Amino acid sequence: MKRFIYPLIALIVIILDQITKYLVRANMQPGDRIPVIGDWMSIYYVQNTGTAFSMFRDNRLVTVFLTTALIIFCMIFIVKEAREGQQLISVLFTFVAAGGISNMIDRLTLGFVTDMISCGSFAVFNVADIGVTCGCILTMIALLIQFRDENREA
Repeated sequence: MKRFIYPLIALIVIILDQITKYLVRANMQPGDRIPVIGDWMSIYYVQNTGTAFSMFRDNRLVTVFLTTALIIFCMIFIVKEAREGQQLISVLFTFVAAGGISNMIDRLTLGFVTDMISCGSFAVFNVADIGVTCGCILTMIALLIQFRDENREA
């Protein structure tokens, strides 16, 4: 797989995330809610000063440090796995890194992360969070399959 695919994936995730966040900030006030699927799914504008599930809320130093550490770890892992021919894992970690970068853009420029997707009683999240979550879950599944296959061959 060509090396340009990783920055391209990251750029797409970051652009989609930043556009959706901009549209919410430009057209809604914090706390505004627009129903999408009845009461179950809505666009709900929240300014999150924490990390996942609002942990470390109002502690910018911790949230910036944790996000920076995640991004650096992902970048190192992407390069290492790509060199070893593990393109799938590298692509999945690219989604994680891109989500972290996009949320970091919010933290550094606005002082909070713009969240807007609300489903049921689950936490409110954004496109970057979807990238991070899907990247992590799919990485775990891929690694489990890989280790299962290696154990069968042994």
